[in-house]
Amino acid sequence: MRRCVDRSFFAYALAALLLLLLFAANLLYGSIDIPCSEVLSIVTGGECRRDVWRVVVLETRLPQALTALLAGASISVAGLLLQTLFRNPLAGPEVLGVNSGAGLGVALVMLLLGGVSMFGLGGYFAVLGGAFAGALFVIAIILLLATLLRNNMFLLIAGVAVSYITSSAITLLNYFSTAEGVHSYMVWGMGSFGGVTMQQLPFFASVVLLLLLVSFSMSKPLNALLLGDAYAINLGVNVKAVRGAALCVTGLLAAVVTAFCGPVAFIGLAVPHIARISMRSSSHHHLIPATIILGGAVALLCNIVCQMPGSSGLLPLGAVTPLIGAPVIIYVVIKNCALR
Repeated sequence: MRRCVDRSFFAYALAALLLLLLFAANLLYGSIDIPCSEVLSIVTGGECRRDVWRVVVLETRLPQALTALLAGASISVAGLLLQTLFRNPLAGPEVLGVNSGAGLGVALVMLLLGGVSMFGLGGYFAVLGGAFAGALFVIAIILLLATLLRNNMFLLIAGVAVSYITSSAITLLNYFSTAEGVHSYMVWGMGSFGGVTMQQLPFFASVVLLLLLVSFSMSKPLNALLLGDAYAINLGVNVKAVRGAALCVTGLLAAVVTAFCGPVAFIGLAVPHIARISMRSSSHHHLIPATIILGGAVALLCNIVCQMPGSSGLLPLGAVTPLIGAPVIIYVVIKNCALR
């Protein structure tokens, strides 16, 4: 028992150290070269030789790093909850179409309203509401299909089909939309952690942290669900209530992240598996904190990769996340096939 605790503590410490290093790298690295000593002075409230450096660090790099950390943690926990609810290692917000549903909600708002901007208060909440409605709509369809399809593989195929249907709907909306609407949606669809300003960050962080706290409070009933519905009912768990609450939390997490950052593919699918490998545990008391830390670390790493062109521009986030997440999924598929 003590050996298991020591191993868990070591895994947490290593993940936390990696998270801190990547967060610091996000503050230090960018298109503008700023000395490390100056960045440290700015963050700690000290003097700075150039005012533009202070603006870059406090108004661009810091909110972008915080957004990446929170978004990565959120979408990763959403993936963990879906994998638990459907007892499928390949379940995730992007595979089951939850991200696509949120994207459809955003498309309805942006394209039908002619390219509404998220920077205005009305557009800000309209996009968020559209993303949440779209995410919950897809989750409701998947939950209905889960009652009809007992085979997890068939459910996964159905989720992919739902994702294609929402993508087709988005394509049709683009076809009939205005040029301004199409441009707004294309920019949003590339994905970026830079869409949350310092003024919007308190709202974004408050919602995300509250939902992550709710997720952790559900660890015990989620552990019971891993053993089957019948066993969970015998333990006094209200399975329908837990499923409903977990799906609502998943929908909110996916909706908030998708609305502000665009489609963040593969992080929610891959990070829970990295957490299981690191912790060597299936208990959500260990998995949820580990997923939060590792999800933030992976998102921060993706954000650094997006900055690599430097002054030439930024890489789209949607093109970077699959490069990191897809190899993990391939490993999981090969491992499961080998076990059979």
